[in-house]
Amino acid sequence: MTGARGAEPRRAAVLGLPIRHSLSPILHRTAYAELGLSGWRYDAIECAEEGLAGLVAGLGPEWAGLSLTMPLKRVVFPLLDTVSGLAVEVGAANTVVFRDGGRHGENTDVYGIVQALAEAGVTAPGSATILGGGATAASAIAALREMGLREVFLVVRDPARAGETVEVADRLGVSVEVQEFDKFDADVDLLVSTLPSGAADAFAAQAARAKAVFDVVYSPWPTRLAAAVQARGGVVIGGFPMLLHQAVMQVELMTGRADVPVEEMRAAGEAEILRRAAEAG
Repeated sequence: MTGARGAEPRRAAVLGLPIRHSLSPILHRTAYAELGLSGWRYDAIECAEEGLAGLVAGLGPEWAGLSLTMPLKRVVFPLLDTVSGLAVEVGAANTVVFRDGGRHGENTDVYGIVQALAEAGVTAPGSATILGGGATAASAIAALREMGLREVFLVVRDPARAGETVEVADRLGVSVEVQEFDKFDADVDLLVSTLPSGAADAFAAQAARAKAVFDVVYSPWPTRLAAAVQARGGVVIGGFPMLLHQAVMQVELMTGRADVPVEEMRAAGEAEILRRAAEAG
């Protein structure tokens, strides 16, 4: 994709609540600067679930797209004119692109996960366990399917609440065995933690049996989970590469440019993470 949309000033933003700590503005603004899109603007806008419809309805023709955090990734569906097949399968659209007078929903999280794992040399795991059962877990299942896996372990606190994610797996053609945290199988090629910061700490020793771990947390880093796996010689992937690559795809979709500056975006994001860590002491 090249050209036309990148020639005129446009707007985009990331929506969520809370949203002020999002790295998305740093990544997208860096891309715009490197691509010479001097008239483009990317903001962070606080938006709760109940305010999404009104906000989207009020956007003018200058808007190119939106990045969405949970729970907006799921509640946005009724507001969209078209949705990609992948977003439908996963049940989450983290990206809205405004084009041809309509709103198109996409999922770039799956791409972000696949690329993050590939960078670390994890391209064809023979077995995988996923901690957590939310939207990111659903995207992880889709990513593992793209990497050739057809069976996964899904670890949740309450199996009765895993139904929505199991339905996603069914749509994707992936078999799921639901397990609880007190006895999950960590002796796998890849352990994926979609839990919030600190939530996986209690399982670090147990999880260290995995050959590789992908932890969606990127700050503070390394997490206790990642450190335990790394200490045993395993491969460790943090959440920032996923965030980076899903943003790269968003920039491409929103601007129509294929020459997205991945390494410049990476450097800017990593510098901001270090800045925040230093500021936090």
